[in-house]
Amino acid sequence: MVNSFVSRRKFVKNAALAGLVINAVNPKQAAAQSVAAGKRVGIIGLDTSHSTAFVKALNAPEASADFLGYKVVAAYPQGSKDIESSTKRVPAYTEEVKKQNVEIVDSIADLLKKVDVVLLETNDGRLHLEQAIQVLKAGKRVFIDKPIAASLSDTLDIFEASKKYSIPVFSASSLRHIKGVEKVDKNIVVGADTFSPAVLEKTHPDLFWYGIHGVETLYTVMGTGCKQVLRVNTEDTDIVIGTWADGRVGTFRGTRTGKHDYGGTVYTKNGNIVLGPYGGYEPLLKDIVNYFETGAIPVTPEETIELFTFMEAADESKRQGGAVVTLESVLKKAKKP
Repeated sequence: MVNSFVSRRKFVKNAALAGLVINAVNPKQAAAQSVAAGKRVGIIGLDTSHSTAFVKALNAPEASADFLGYKVVAAYPQGSKDIESSTKRVPAYTEEVKKQNVEIVDSIADLLKKVDVVLLETNDGRLHLEQAIQVLKAGKRVFIDKPIAASLSDTLDIFEASKKYSIPVFSASSLRHIKGVEKVDKNIVVGADTFSPAVLEKTHPDLFWYGIHGVETLYTVMGTGCKQVLRVNTEDTDIVIGTWADGRVGTFRGTRTGKHDYGGTVYTKNGNIVLGPYGGYEPLLKDIVNYFETGAIPVTPEETIELFTFMEAADESKRQGGAVVTLESVLKKAKKP
């Protein structure tokens, strides 16, 4: 009896010591276990500054109460494979997030075993459909950073997958929260002009890469309902003029060279509102966390689809030498038979 008691005491002591050793050797795993159930965030893609900005905000020792205790616990670093401006960031960004108790995993499958929700941050929109479907199949909510895809057809497929797996998704640029937007009453907006960088990336349609920022701003204040666009472009500048069904006109100006900035002017029945400057990532992150918590999406699929149709129609107008192109014709072409 005495020997049995001593043996049990030794076992308990050794087990406790083993646990201390495990936690000492693997602090990241211990940190992940300390995050409340349902609050574990995973990141796909460490090839964009958005990833490190989100980790810094969520994993800060004194993180905002608005983030509801959500923490990034794991990341799959592979993002863009052939966009040099993105791929070269991966090593440094990987080391940066590791310092904030983020475990680095070898695959999306491994990531999904360790997290409850996902930030799909891969900079390359061409990969988003394949990556998003893996997350949706696993039954997890996923925010898809801009661009939601590198084609209008992939955009449509992502939302079809969202329906199939009954997981709402949304995508947005942080420029939806540019300063001044909070003053806009969409009910009295009669038109708007917005601007942003529109630097080109050969792997993506022209406006899908940088121009999307200013187009998101335009849609944030104008809402849906654009029927046709025409595009004027030079070596340095893009101008897209959209006409809405109710007769309102919204324009986007994108710059490719020189000093870039973000902003615009909203024309309302009560006067004009100036947009800008850029307000940072945290307002968007609050939207994302609320979506993770409730499933409520701040940007509808219909608006995102129209926004990408607008940009694809602008490309078609360019191909036709500045001709007027209807969004309906472009959307019809992108839909699969």
